[in-house]
Amino acid sequence: MTFRRNIQDYISAPLTHQLVSDVLAEYRRPNDKINDLVQSGFLISLRRGLYVPGPELDLPLPHSFVIANHLRGPSYVSLETALAHWGMIPERVYEINSITLKTSQVYDTAIGRFTYRHLDAPYYSFGLQRVEMGNNQFALMASPEKAVCDKIIATTGITLRSQSQTMAFLLDDLRMDDEALASLNLDNISSWIADAPKASSLQMLVNTLQRL
Repeated sequence: MTFRRNIQDYISAPLTHQLVSDVLAEYRRPNDKINDLVQSGFLISLRRGLYVPGPELDLPLPHSFVIANHLRGPSYVSLETALAHWGMIPERVYEINSITLKTSQVYDTAIGRFTYRHLDAPYYSFGLQRVEMGNNQFALMASPEKAVCDKIIATTGITLRSQSQTMAFLLDDLRMDDEALASLNLDNISSWIADAPKASSLQMLVNTLQRL
């Protein structure tokens, strides 16, 4: 199939409407052709104007973290998804959690659920890493330190007021690995506190982890 051959060099990231339209430039009405490709299973629509290969094309999908970055941007993968990726929590995460500068949003797509939580700049920009996901694919993701901070900030009703409460939240509620917690760079976290939501909770986090 000509369409399959023409897009296979672009599947390391979701396909934009403009890119697909360019591939289908020979058609008088490319938008109608795109709709046909979605209906027939050659493309999967993630949201308006963004696609990945469908099952009929038999092409690999981009990594889910890469999809998350493109589905709602600017954003980075964080919270439970990043914590699991870094080995901070034992659970396998079945939805992709991200932080965005835009409003909070949830996308239920044919390939899974993607959730986005809003946080403001400048805190948003701290502690981010560009991580290779294989096959020359890269995703923007929270560092282990940033993912822990984001989880504290994003958890409704949590204000850390004591070291015992902090350890209970980290080890009992989140089931974080204590050795992984001991390896966190506390200087990085301390440098973010002045511009962070829940600054007192993050300071309590630092005070608590200094004793590990």
